[in-house]
Amino acid sequence: MSPRRSTSSSAQAGQATVELVALLPLMAVLAVLGWQAAVAGQAVWLAGTAARAAARAQALGQDAAAGARAALPVRARDDVRVRTGADGRVSVRLAVPVVLPGGGALGSVAREARFAPQGER
Repeated sequence: MSPRRSTSSSAQAGQATVELVALLPLMAVLAVLGWQAAVAGQAVWLAGTAARAAARAQALGQDAAAGARAALPVRARDDVRVRTGADGRVSVRLAVPVVLPGGGALGSVAREARFAPQGER
């Protein structure tokens, strides 16, 4: 009886290997999607940080776009668009990079912030 068990055992081991190989592409896709979600979340957070920095700069009479760029990492500074309003409102739009090589941008995220203009003291 032992030869029969040995054959059954090796067949099960072979089946497990086939299942693992079949699941590897799915696991890779899920890993890339998770990584892309993390990058998109970071873009949202960075856009909010840049919007607050731009609004502070504008409230102090400085360049809002320069304030936004100073709050961003170097790799994100070229992909930012800043719009200012007369009431102290600043809108920052930041591109969401694609994690795969040669991807460019997936889209963009926008955040707003507002600080009242500060008077001279």
